[in-house]
Amino acid sequence: MSILSRRHLLRRAALSADATGAPGPTRAPAPPTAEADAPAGGLRFPPGFGWGAATSAYQIEGAAKEDGRGESIWDTFSRTPGRTRNGDTGDVAADHYRRWPEDLDLMRDLGLRSYRFSVSWPRIQADGTGRPNQRGLDFYRRLVDGLHERGIAPMVTLFHWDLPQALQDAGGWENRDTAHRFADYATAVFEGLGDQVPVWLTVNEPKTVVQNGYLWGHHAPGRQDADAAYLVAHHLQLAHGLAVRALRATGSPARIGPALNLHPCYPADDTAAAAAATRLYDGYENRLYLDSIFTGAYPADVLADLGPDSRLARGITDGDLEIISSPVDLLAVQYYTPIYVTAGGGTAQRWPTSEAEWQQIYPDGMYDILTRVTRDYGPVPLTVTENGLPCPDTLGADDTVDDAGRISFLRDHFAAAHRAIGAGVPLESYHVWSLLDNFEWAEGYDQRWGLVYVDYPTQRRILKRSAHWYRQVIADNGL
Repeated sequence: MSILSRRHLLRRAALSADATGAPGPTRAPAPPTAEADAPAGGLRFPPGFGWGAATSAYQIEGAAKEDGRGESIWDTFSRTPGRTRNGDTGDVAADHYRRWPEDLDLMRDLGLRSYRFSVSWPRIQADGTGRPNQRGLDFYRRLVDGLHERGIAPMVTLFHWDLPQALQDAGGWENRDTAHRFADYATAVFEGLGDQVPVWLTVNEPKTVVQNGYLWGHHAPGRQDADAAYLVAHHLQLAHGLAVRALRATGSPARIGPALNLHPCYPADDTAAAAAATRLYDGYENRLYLDSIFTGAYPADVLADLGPDSRLARGITDGDLEIISSPVDLLAVQYYTPIYVTAGGGTAQRWPTSEAEWQQIYPDGMYDILTRVTRDYGPVPLTVTENGLPCPDTLGADDTVDDAGRISFLRDHFAAAHRAIGAGVPLESYHVWSLLDNFEWAEGYDQRWGLVYVDYPTQRRILKRSAHWYRQVIADNGL
């Protein structure tokens, strides 16, 4: 790989502003609270639309050393000085492992129809291999049964970044064997939870693992190795395909698919150079994952840019792409931000950002990415499994949290999704990120993304204004 390619890959991972004059980050002003809850225009979603919310295991469960759970790479990373803001860890998080009945009651009271959560791999296999830990399986079985009792459909993600540390010590996702260990783990979970899970998601945001974990280094395992990064991408995709095949082998009628964070890419100006740079940028951001799953091939422009001697190119063996492109039942789409690409291959800011400075607020990007997937890859059923933003939430003296900015954000993105449905997109459900305030990876507990405020010293849950608003959206099945 050329030095130029390495530099461009790191710039992509950083989602940085263009150094040649793009403006620095500006945050969206908080919208006025008056009339923030007013109806947006009578938009109704299809009958039975699956309104939900999402979480992940390491971000909410806590109980890091209980009931046979092993160490994950996020335990190691977050406990390493300087890796997370304030040295925060997920050791306690939102204490969901103990408080899950209360949290399920909250979901019921909000009217959720679907709940997307993840299973902790080291809670099932402490070292990533071998006989499953029954205490871990029992916890998730209680969770799934509790959801059914409350009329909420479980949607279970198998991998949301918490790789067992023992597998990382053996090479992690750079080691092809990790994909096969993932298939074994997936089989154990399929058999342990049985037919009580109607929808499985395989690998959450492989691109984030690649970029943040191996290019930029600010997520576990904290590497900065561009050549290793795209071998990791291949092995994550292989793990996805092997898990799909593992589910089929059980004879289960459940549905399965990947969860991809997709960023619509736009030229930052009208030049041919910006258009060409945007095409390649989109290859790394989106087509690397979409094409391999839906067409059985990696994008030719990305392979050419990486070069024939890249570890990705050398890591592909006969039959890999057939496994990766094993037919799926649905695609989970996660949308947070657009990307504007300059002629030089950098990025520029065009819209205000949220408290997360990488997130430009552009609701039309939701419409664009949903319609693009349907246009380019056919009418595969879609679900939005993450969309949201952090807000500067504070608990008022009257025990309320007025997060009007989150309401405005969600309303605009719901409306964009509704427009996409009208354009023929087979969107089945929408999961807000996140149900609860939680451990936000490298940002620790500084950013609050939840519909429900968590008072961490007491673990008390308080519904934010957005939660009350969302409850009404669900009850009305629309805006």
